[in-house]
Amino acid sequence: MAISTSDLDFANIKARLKSQLKKNDTFKDYDFEASGMSTILDVLAYNTHINGLVANMGINEAFLTSSQLRASALSHAETLGYVPKSSSCPVAEISAEVEFKDITDPAVLPDFLIMPEGQEFTVSVDEVVYSFYTTEEYIAHRPSELPDTLPFTVAYQFKSAASNPVINLIQGEIKNKTFVAGGPQDNNLYILPDKDLDVNTITVEVYDNFSSTSSVSYKNLNEVRNITRESRVYMIRETSNGEYEMFFSDGTILGTAPSAGNKIVVSYRVTAGEEANGGDLFATTEIYEGGNYLNVKVTPISRAAGGSGKETLSSIKKNAPRAFVAQNRLVTADDYRSLILNNFDSYITDVSAWGGNDNVPPEYGKVFVSINYADGLSDLAQEDVQESIREQLTSNISIMSIDTEFVKPNFTKLELQTVFQIDATKNISTLETLQSRVNTVVEDYVKNELNTFGATFRRSNLLTRIDALSPAILNSRMTVKMQQTIPITQMISDVNDMYLAAGLTGVDYLDQDFEVKYPTIIAEADNDEHTVMSSVFRSKGKNVYIRNLLGSTRLQLVDVNGVLVLDNIGSYDPAKGLVKLVALYVDGVGYGGDGIKISATPANQSTIRPLRNYILSLDSSMSFARGTMDEGDIKVTL
Repeated sequence: MAISTSDLDFANIKARLKSQLKKNDTFKDYDFEASGMSTILDVLAYNTHINGLVANMGINEAFLTSSQLRASALSHAETLGYVPKSSSCPVAEISAEVEFKDITDPAVLPDFLIMPEGQEFTVSVDEVVYSFYTTEEYIAHRPSELPDTLPFTVAYQFKSAASNPVINLIQGEIKNKTFVAGGPQDNNLYILPDKDLDVNTITVEVYDNFSSTSSVSYKNLNEVRNITRESRVYMIRETSNGEYEMFFSDGTILGTAPSAGNKIVVSYRVTAGEEANGGDLFATTEIYEGGNYLNVKVTPISRAAGGSGKETLSSIKKNAPRAFVAQNRLVTADDYRSLILNNFDSYITDVSAWGGNDNVPPEYGKVFVSINYADGLSDLAQEDVQESIREQLTSNISIMSIDTEFVKPNFTKLELQTVFQIDATKNISTLETLQSRVNTVVEDYVKNELNTFGATFRRSNLLTRIDALSPAILNSRMTVKMQQTIPITQMISDVNDMYLAAGLTGVDYLDQDFEVKYPTIIAEADNDEHTVMSSVFRSKGKNVYIRNLLGSTRLQLVDVNGVLVLDNIGSYDPAKGLVKLVALYVDGVGYGGDGIKISATPANQSTIRPLRNYILSLDSSMSFARGTMDEGDIKVTL
């Protein structure tokens, strides 16, 4: 519930009080600003104004959807069993090695080098230096085979205990807090005085006393699926001042609790969040070995990604009710989406989930999940997220016999070509400036309204924004096409990897069938305009492109001069939104971008509603805005 602040305006309140006094003759000087009665009216109006604002705020803060204070939203979320997300640490992947140069005596080479857990790496992002740290120990062993000729150079490659050459880094300084457990009658709250800590990095060790060397670990309640009387769990929540407080069970319901006098050691990382995302040029201090400091050569594998700040107020208000509806179980597709977002939002931007019965073709006994990952997250990190989803969610709280299958997002780009008319009598900026402003409106619409699962493109909404851009714009119209890309470069690279692994010679071309699927129905063949067309590419040394035969769904291959090269290279199915290319020969070079762009006109250009794993974005290179002057109303005097 919200009350318009104009109803609580001080001047309006005083004016209404004066209107009331006009109805009787008891007081005469109420309308004279220097009078005592006017001063009394000021006090009454002020008191009414303050009371109204307090009442209004109190009513607003009593409900999650209308609350404006973060403290109120946190309180409401807690009653719904929802834990707002903390800041999260960015992660990155690198490889590292140490080179020994000009070696004349192999005996001087060490057997191994150690990079300890917590080794610091620094990186600059926007001229600010951030520290990243290793999360485990890495060892570089001396190569088993050394060059025969002297002198020689040899490299020591750092690897994990599992012989993985990828080194994982995490941003954030480790902090430790030590507490003494109180008795059952005490208010046992343990304050962690850092607003930017990452709760996912918290570790809790409990010792019998301050002289003990052995400890037991406690886990976050949200990470534990089965709780018994012997379970050791802790709970953590954000306080009204932005810090965090930790507490334990009372020892009767949520497992056991630390006893009075126990030493509690809490370790966690304090992070810079999204500000450290994007860093890739890492450097580290030297490795000390045998009395010498050795330089470490660092090679980036993936940029820093996954860092974020605390969950925003608007996000809490949106996600808390959804999490409450899910009730920590996976039954419906919305449950999958809600819980995955709640638990892994640091690494993903959006999730789409649908049952096997809604898939095309149907596959019963499955739930399909498509994840749009945060920018910069490597393929290996994406696989780790999927594995974590299986281990923490689908293997524990999903329905038995229902398998989870991950599907990559299908990014469909839109080609939006806008034409608008301008009233030449209006005083406007240059035509080029107005065209640029229209392009900006189109780009902002796609950026803010699309680029996510389930977002629908509505041409009328976009044209309304364009018409409202300037009074000089009389009308506008837009041609809409959908575009998919065949990633030739990546496909040839994958084929070469397979050939080389089998000891065969690589290739620089592809000769195979292709299928391109669109999120909606394609328009029927037209007698005047081509429905399906491709970008220019090279095939057997010729610059060619694909288009459908006018009035037909048959696809042809023609050169850039329009001369027919192949009369039948495939076809398209309008109802299925499917383009099929048969035995298409593509050279590995001679085209722009990452592959061949296949553009198709949708059956309904007014609305494109993507389902399942489709995401709509914009191809700026194929979109434009062109204005024309309308001088029909200008009168010329002869």
